[in-house]
Amino acid sequence: MTTTPGQPACTRGPLISAEGLNGVGKTYLTNRAVEALTLKPVMLDEFSQRAQGRPGLGEALLQALRTAAAGDPFLRGGTPMAEALILMAIKRHDLDTVLGDLAQGQSVVEGRSVDTTAVCQALLLNPGDRQAALRCAVDLLDLAASYRPLPDLTILVTDDAAKALERAQQRDRRVFTAEEADFMRAACALFEDLAATDPARYRVVDRRTVDEYEAADLIRTWIRDAAGDLPCLLEPWQGPGAACMCCGRAMAPAAA
Repeated sequence: MTTTPGQPACTRGPLISAEGLNGVGKTYLTNRAVEALTLKPVMLDEFSQRAQGRPGLGEALLQALRTAAAGDPFLRGGTPMAEALILMAIKRHDLDTVLGDLAQGQSVVEGRSVDTTAVCQALLLNPGDRQAALRCAVDLLDLAASYRPLPDLTILVTDDAAKALERAQQRDRRVFTAEEADFMRAACALFEDLAATDPARYRVVDRRTVDEYEAADLIRTWIRDAAGDLPCLLEPWQGPGAACMCCGRAMAPAAA
C-alpha cells in the first residue's frame, strides 16, 4: 500500500499479517525470518495478545469462543456470523495494543489477522460452494475494514493440504476427523483464491515450490521492505477529514 500522488508518507511503521492454514509452518517460517532481521518487528501472537503480561479483553473474548466451540480446533460454536464479529473485535483489540508501536515507526507482524476470519467464517456460511465462499470472504473483509484498517501487507504461507494436515496433527497430538480434514482442504483452497483477488496486498509463499530456507528469505525480505512510503492509518468509521491514528495528521477531504 502506497501513498497517493501529492500526499506525504506517514511516519508510522507497517502493519503486516502472516496468514495460512494450520500446519503450513507459518509461525515457524515467520520466526525464522525475523531472527535474521537487524530491526526486529513487534510480534503479535495470533488471537491471543496479552497486554503487559496480563489477560486482556482480547484474551477474554477468545476464551468465550473457545468455551462455545467445546474443543473444536477451528473455534466453531455453531453461530458463524456472531463468531465472525467477535473475531473481528479481537483483531480490533490487537490493533489498539500496538498503535503506539506503529506510531513510533515500528513494524508490527500479526500472526493471523482478519483474513483468517474471513476465510473460515465464509466456509461455514457457504458449505460446499467455493465461489460463494470466495464472494463471502471478500464481503467479510470489507466488513472487517469497517472495524479497523486492513494490513498493509499480508503474507500467505500455503502448502499441499495433506502435508499441512499431517503437520497439524503431529503438532497438536490429535487425529483430525474426516470433516475437520475436509474443512482444512477447503480453507487451503479459499486462502489461495482470496489472495488472488488482491495481489497488491498479498505476497504468497508456496511451500510446494520453495524450501524452508527460500521461504524464510522471502518473508524476511517482504517484512524488511514493507517500511516506508505508507499512507496514514485512518479510523474507518470517522470518514473524510479524520486524523491519522499514528501521526495525528488530519486528512483533507476529497474534492467534490
